[in-house]
Amino acid sequence: MLIRIKEEIDPELEMAAVHMRVQKAGGPALLFENIKGTKFRAASNIFGTEDRVRFIFRDGIEKVKRMVQVKSDPAAILRKPFSNLDVPFTAFKALPKRISSAPVLRNETTISKLPLIKHWPMDGGAFVTLPIVYTEDQLHPGVMNSNIGMYRIQLNGNDYITDKEIGLHYQLHRGIGVHQSIANNNGQPLRVTIAVGGPPSLTFGAVMPLPEGLSELTFSGVLGNRRIRYAHRDNYSLLADADFIISGEVFPHEVKPEGPFGDHLGYYSLRHDFPLMHVHKVWHRDNAIWPFTVVGRPPQEDSMFGWLVHELTGDAMKDEIPGVKAVHAVDGSGVHPLLLAIGSERYTPYSKDRKPAEILTIANRILGTGQLSLAKFLFICAQEDQPSLNIYNLREYFTHILERIDFTRDLHFHTRTTIDTLDYSGSALNEGSKLVLAAAGEKKRELDSQVPNLNLPDGFSDARIVLPGVLAIQAAPYKSPEQTQEEMKRLSAALANTLNGIAMITVCDNSEFTAANIDNWVWVTFTRNNPAHDVYGVNEFTENKHWGCRGPLLLDSRIKPHHAPALELNAEVENRIERFFVKSASLHGIS
Repeated sequence: MLIRIKEEIDPELEMAAVHMRVQKAGGPALLFENIKGTKFRAASNIFGTEDRVRFIFRDGIEKVKRMVQVKSDPAAILRKPFSNLDVPFTAFKALPKRISSAPVLRNETTISKLPLIKHWPMDGGAFVTLPIVYTEDQLHPGVMNSNIGMYRIQLNGNDYITDKEIGLHYQLHRGIGVHQSIANNNGQPLRVTIAVGGPPSLTFGAVMPLPEGLSELTFSGVLGNRRIRYAHRDNYSLLADADFIISGEVFPHEVKPEGPFGDHLGYYSLRHDFPLMHVHKVWHRDNAIWPFTVVGRPPQEDSMFGWLVHELTGDAMKDEIPGVKAVHAVDGSGVHPLLLAIGSERYTPYSKDRKPAEILTIANRILGTGQLSLAKFLFICAQEDQPSLNIYNLREYFTHILERIDFTRDLHFHTRTTIDTLDYSGSALNEGSKLVLAAAGEKKRELDSQVPNLNLPDGFSDARIVLPGVLAIQAAPYKSPEQTQEEMKRLSAALANTLNGIAMITVCDNSEFTAANIDNWVWVTFTRNNPAHDVYGVNEFTENKHWGCRGPLLLDSRIKPHHAPALELNAEVENRIERFFVKSASLHGIS
């Protein structure tokens, strides 16, 4: 499950390139034993495959499933008392344990002596990509009121003072934000400890969306089948079994530019002001190993985190949101831009003309729930129309919904609202719009599986079928909102009354790439589109402030001037790392 790389490797782009090549091939975890500029070793691709994740957490997965189910549905312990008898004892045995002498406190170092791994050519510096960021509520201190989260950490570059300052990037909805707001209101700095390495369950605990009131440290103890140990030093709470700990303080309203950083949407997140952390100390255990991953266009190693979240939570979403049957955050779109959902539709069982009603209520609940609130596009349909519908089969799901949706009534926009910090399709940082597309009832159209006869206007070309009822059409590069309005009017006029079997059209820069596979289509269509600005329609209209269209939906998913650059591999670096894959080298045989 692991290969040791003994040859010297440069942390500047080379380690990330090797990782991505091995991860894409479904290869083993990697232990880099000879890193230029540091004495420490580093490991990556630890969570790179489903089989490896199941192996790592083989003693805890079933226990966590039961604990999450009982937490989200306490009545389960009454319905199945014997199968859930051990749940309270499991949680109790996993409570964090304070110790006086922690392995991580045995040695001290500095930021500049760590493995400073730069992942993408335009990155602003080296980043920690698997950090476990620990903070406490100043009004209610203690580990049981703590938060651990995975927020990227910039170690050098930009205007940071070497070894004294690092950047802390977190998003609006994160738990650390509550703790920082409390500290700001008290006029006090927020103490932060950043753990790197240690029990893998801690790493996963930092990304797990837990029910309110369930401690991440207790969760991590159950998943790892071991109590999470902690210690106190210099007024900091430290995760005792981490490989490294960086401690420091974030002062109220003190920021510096952080980024750029190649992120999980497949683009760079650009330089923006984010909290500045003043470094107190850097500790490490004996023989410490620095774990990292590479973030980029999915699928990547962190896609396994999404898979495990679903594996562990199971039906918990059904208990949290009444009426919901399934929710799928589509990994290929970068997770947050696109949600698919199935709900119940029971409001008007007597009506012959069934239409979305209850599923609209469910959609509002979904968009008001945790990280799901970051979604831009939410497709939702009724389970009653096709009980066997598989929400993870994108072709089947989109076919079902596009056969039934009525674009004159089933489009519901949320304008001038919040979206993912990392999504640059909106009007400003954290600002954009959302679109709910709801479908219920009988089939309304037969979808074309071949490109129909089209008379495309100038500037549009190369129409291709993506999946039934969906076209990709290539357009001239985007220039301005005014020109786009004129272009879409011409396209709409040319297509009016000619596309009965086409429901949705992605207008893009490269239709060959967009239509090559469904992953390309969802990535291009939903990461490059701000619904309120970039959705048009054939024969569109507005009635009593409701927008709709009588023909296909047009999504302008071309690259716009305000979008962040897409991530691209560096050819020179790719050539350089070939030395690790040749005969007699450490990675020979992995392609």
